Amino acid sequence: MDIDLARTFLTILDTGNFGRAAERLNVTQSTVSTRIKTLEELLGRPMFIRSKAGVQVTQAGQQFKRSAETMVRAWYQAKQEVGLPDNFQTMITIGGQFTLWDRLLLKWIPWMRTSMPDVAIHAEVGLSDGLMRQLAEGLLDIGVMYTPSHRIGLVTEELMEEQLVLVSTDTVTAAPFTPDYVFVNWGPEFAISHSNAFPTLDTPPLYVSHGPLGLQYILENGGAGYFPMRLVRRHLAEGRLHIKEDAPRFRRPVYMVYAAGSTDARFKTALQGLRYVAAQESEE
Repeated sequence: MDIDLARTFLTILDTGNFGRAAERLNVTQSTVSTRIKTLEELLGRPMFIRSKAGVQVTQAGQQFKRSAETMVRAWYQAKQEVGLPDNFQTMITIGGQFTLWDRLLLKWIPWMRTSMPDVAIHAEVGLSDGLMRQLAEGLLDIGVMYTPSHRIGLVTEELMEEQLVLVSTDTVTAAPFTPDYVFVNWGPEFAISHSNAFPTLDTPPLYVSHGPLGLQYILENGGAGYFPMRLVRRHLAEGRLHIKEDAPRFRRPVYMVYAAGSTDARFKTALQGLRYVAAQESEE
């Protein structure tokens, strides 16, 4: 199938209109209509219902959406790999959750550049569900995340264990039973453990779903919250934050996910580099 057919289909979904899709793709509206007609003939099903109000995707179109996204991503990935300069032998695509890029994955990249300078790196940021889907579709070589799901053909390996500690800008805080306590959502397992540890705690006045945002808020405005030790270590050393030693600590494992059965030496070295960096990070 012509990749332009899939790109045109996705652009119409995004814009909701054949005309706006044509403008974004820099083609005529008749070209867009012809492409969709060709796509519908190839698949044997209508993709859109046209009306004066715009277009509405059909059930067949909804089912085709995921396949179209996979095709387009795979095409662009193939273009990147084929277009590698002569001094690169291959490319490794890695994806990680945002908070895991800080320190851990940002240390792995320079390790890779030194250890295997002939390997290009494509880096992605995403959530666990999206990273697992890309791994299953072959769009990622390695995924680093907190909550992987089981997928046939993928290896899930515990890479390191984070310790979530209660820190505060106030050395005498009674957190989490204080108005300036910030509840950071580190996932369902943390929420359950937190609730069990503090069963009488009322709903905190500030709830944050993104850890670095919660940390920045506390540093600028004062307060307390649970954070991975690796994120707050520098601030503890500088005296900007203090650990509440009598508060419980929570375990949060970090996993590395990759395809089973790979025999490529460079890929194995990349995995070993992640293990090495994770071990160094855990020991600091």
